[in-house]
Amino acid sequence: MASQPPYILVLYYSRTGQTAEMATQIARGVARVSGMDARIRTVPSVSPDTEASLPPVPDDGAPYASKDDLANCSGLAIGSPTRFGNMAAPLKYFLDSTGDLWLNGTLTGKPAGAFTSTGSLHGGQESTLLTMMVPLLHHGMVLCGVPYSENALNETTAGGTPYGPSHWAGTGEPQAVTGHEKAICQTFGERLARLAVKLSV
Repeated sequence: MASQPPYILVLYYSRTGQTAEMATQIARGVARVSGMDARIRTVPSVSPDTEASLPPVPDDGAPYASKDDLANCSGLAIGSPTRFGNMAAPLKYFLDSTGDLWLNGTLTGKPAGAFTSTGSLHGGQESTLLTMMVPLLHHGMVLCGVPYSENALNETTAGGTPYGPSHWAGTGEPQAVTGHEKAICQTFGERLARLAVKLSV
């Protein structure tokens, strides 16, 4: 059986679709790099009871992530809507299950970064990105952001930070991901993939 090509795992939780769209844009950036694929995966909502209450395969969108998806990736982009300046519980729940990967150093030396979407313009984008980086550091991963050589960082009137891509969704009808936000996502995905190629040598 042929070995699978190296890939960047784009792992996210999305409730209204904006973070999922960002994941798609990041995957487009990854696709610019020869020899590196993008694997988009999501996580299920946290059950409000003690029993599994969701089907094992989502009705639509990306498949649910497995720990093997994470263990075998060449790099990682994690995305979540903001929850009081922090990542959403479903993504945290998945990361909390990766103690064995931490113990074995499975992710050590691989590049990683974070992306987020928030309802209010100053609703914790940067703090969410920074707190999402903490478990990546514990795993020994190499953090990747977005440099200001990406002009969209200086031009955006919506989301976008050097800590990672962000999107301002608004508090009413969700706003679409803007052109600048898409450019930042794609630059981030490409940079992550290029780092993965370099670090895997």
